[in-house]
Amino acid sequence: MVNLSKPELMSVLFGGLISGAKPNKYNMRRYFLLLFLFVSLTLSSYAQKVISLYNGKAPGSESWTWKETESMSNAFSTPLVYNVSDPTITVYPADPQIANGTAIVVCPGGAFQFLSISNEGTQVVKWLNSKGITAFIVKYRLIHTVSTDPVAEVMTMMQNRDDFEKLTDPIITMAIQDGKKAMEYVRAHAAEYNINPKRIGLMGFSAGGTVTMGVGTSYTPEQRPDFLAPIYLYRDPKRNMGVPKDAPPIFICAASDDQLSLAPHSVALYNDWIAANKPAELHMFSKGGHGFGMRKQNLPSDKWIERFGDWLELQGFLKR
Repeated sequence: MVNLSKPELMSVLFGGLISGAKPNKYNMRRYFLLLFLFVSLTLSSYAQKVISLYNGKAPGSESWTWKETESMSNAFSTPLVYNVSDPTITVYPADPQIANGTAIVVCPGGAFQFLSISNEGTQVVKWLNSKGITAFIVKYRLIHTVSTDPVAEVMTMMQNRDDFEKLTDPIITMAIQDGKKAMEYVRAHAAEYNINPKRIGLMGFSAGGTVTMGVGTSYTPEQRPDFLAPIYLYRDPKRNMGVPKDAPPIFICAASDDQLSLAPHSVALYNDWIAANKPAELHMFSKGGHGFGMRKQNLPSDKWIERFGDWLELQGFLKR
């Protein structure tokens, strides 16, 4: 079978039509065959690979039997994933023509009850891919949702903050371990995905920011992120490990009007990094609330991803 690139296929497919060649039965048959091959090639380039982070059951959750589920009917009116018991990582490779060797592992947020898989996941990945960055979304372990509405359930739970923290504490430990396993996987398979093993970052939103900093302050060489990007993070006081001696550069952003009052968490993290003489950049937007992600609200926080791009370029992570 002849191995044709996409541009070559396009030329074969449409060259005759453009030149005005008269179609016949043989040409049309060849046209439709090549059209099928072109569509198949195009679709396959967007097929995503999903990898389990553990062989068999994840340690600490061996007895979990519930199944991962996606929700569209919820108070947030956005795709959410809940009841993750088998943590995975999904690969989103950058187009080889623009790939620059940088990779980012993305941890969506959701109060450890669900994952905002679109607003803080696939939409972020789409932007990263456009910059030549290969991305990986982590589905880390979550609290068991017994209803079909994880948003309503977590809002009820959070009415008693002490009980909620007791419930989430063991889950946070598991989620951070999943984040570490994700970093290990990406670094071990860097050559497979045409990634520079010294240009692998970790980004997380809200609860995903907790995972990001749990990994980013207690890692082995195989797990160490080369840069960090916690976005409106919740900084768990029980897991404040300080600033590592070899701490990576960090990009931090949040909004002052965060409804969960988490803005000071980002400021404190920035101050710690600066006090340790480690590279850090902080963007505190006046408006944006909590969970702005990739939503367009006509607010200052809409520009956060562009500022992140500026920071990546300054750090040299967008160079091929």
